Amino acid sequence: MNWADRWQVYQRLKELDIPCSCQANQPLQVEISSPMTAVQLWSVIRRLTASRQDQIWTLEHCWKSRYQ
Repeated sequence: MNWADRWQVYQRLKELDIPCSCQANQPLQVEISSPMTAVQLWSVIRRLTASRQDQIWTLEHCWKSRYQ
């Protein structure tokens, strides 16, 4: 993951109150203290790494499974 994406992930994790650190030229470090935190981290990273089509499919699938 490039530095700009890593910084974006870091900022979003801070907004979610997930303990993390992002030092220059160092990997992003995240404290995962619960399954919910792990899912939130996965979701934030997926938003940046999944293709647009994959994200559309996921939203459509969730919508259909909930409302049909």
